[in-house]
Amino acid sequence: MPQVKVGLVGFGIVGAGVAEILINNSEIIKNRLGSEVVLKKIADLDINSDRGVKVDNRLFTTDAMEVINDPDIDIIIELIGGCDYAKEYILKAMENGKHVVTANKALLAQHGRLLFDSSEKYGVDIAFEASVAGGIPIIKVLREGLAANNIKEVLSILNGTSNYILTRMTKEGISFSEALSKARKLGYAEADPTLDIDGSDAAHKLTILISLIFGTPYHFDDVYREGIDKVLPLDIRFASELGYCIKLLAIARLIDGNIEARLHPTFVPSDHILANVINAFNALYIQGDFVGSTLFYGLGAGRRPTASAVVADLIDLGRNKISGAARRVLPLSFASPPEKELPIKPMDQIISEYYFRFSAVDKPGVLSKISGILGSNNISIATVIQKERESDSSVPLVMLTHEAREIDVKKSLELIDRLDVVVEKTVLYRVEKR
Repeated sequence: MPQVKVGLVGFGIVGAGVAEILINNSEIIKNRLGSEVVLKKIADLDINSDRGVKVDNRLFTTDAMEVINDPDIDIIIELIGGCDYAKEYILKAMENGKHVVTANKALLAQHGRLLFDSSEKYGVDIAFEASVAGGIPIIKVLREGLAANNIKEVLSILNGTSNYILTRMTKEGISFSEALSKARKLGYAEADPTLDIDGSDAAHKLTILISLIFGTPYHFDDVYREGIDKVLPLDIRFASELGYCIKLLAIARLIDGNIEARLHPTFVPSDHILANVINAFNALYIQGDFVGSTLFYGLGAGRRPTASAVVADLIDLGRNKISGAARRVLPLSFASPPEKELPIKPMDQIISEYYFRFSAVDKPGVLSKISGILGSNNISIATVIQKERESDSSVPLVMLTHEAREIDVKKSLELIDRLDVVVEKTVLYRVEKR
């Protein structure tokens, strides 16, 4: 029986999970692949700590290049994260004629074009199922399962840490800091959770998704992003009263030849299927022109789900090797990339419904002043709620608007926040339609 020989660079949480799958599920992998997968070498700076999986100590090295330069290895799995060393290792592996599996979303979002061009140059495959949504096989879905469709829209929850925090804030009425503390205790948040809560992690994933959907390697900087650290229980409560919940939503849309690619806390209707995605789960709601609406749901991170995606890629590349069909499915699945790169729509030009919360002085004429400014900037009010006094000096005034342009909204709020009857900066959320 032929063998597929593998080198693993990075033996952290996910790397240990990969080894665990290759050991525990070796028989089913061999039967499905028609070949034995042999884990030949493992590189990590720490080769002594117990990862909870029994691996032959003779496989370990602290020198990643020893793995990458081994002529007997067919496929390199890169799981060290970051960009500098990971990029160097992957490019060298490709130069050596080795196929690559990576879970490195930041690297793909920032250097995807270079990696995909190198894959073509050296005639090797690069697979990255684990880079988006953990155990949900969304890369294969977009590259193969939905390949016959024009994808019109993706609404997605792509960061389990943020979704867990927002779930706890919603269900328990607690503050962001309290919910973050709970996430840390349960292992859902890193010691430094910045990339999760500022939106960078999910924006990396959204960058990869739009690259797949539209056939062009877009860059992380193309995607608008906001995090969840300024979400307040007060706005979560108002959202619920208005029939919404707040989710960190990653949005991709094709509108009039332009791509909307944005990530921010969003009012999602309570009866939308994504409103029921709670805790650390991820989900993607995808609209294709022929398939219609589809939903993909599961754990977006963690040792086992992510390792499952890595090994799925390994099996795919193993099949390619055995059949002599490298690059059967190209990284972005377009054999003929679009001649013209579709532009990302500037955020100022998007059209959305909006939620505003004004902190206003409790006296007559306030509503007319605010609505007058909104009206003069083509913003139509759909709903107004004036709540009880929240301090001695102000009351919350809540509005939902009809569709408006972002640039008009920004102009309006700049003027409104200068009014002497408005005592704090206005809170804004974009609202998904019912």
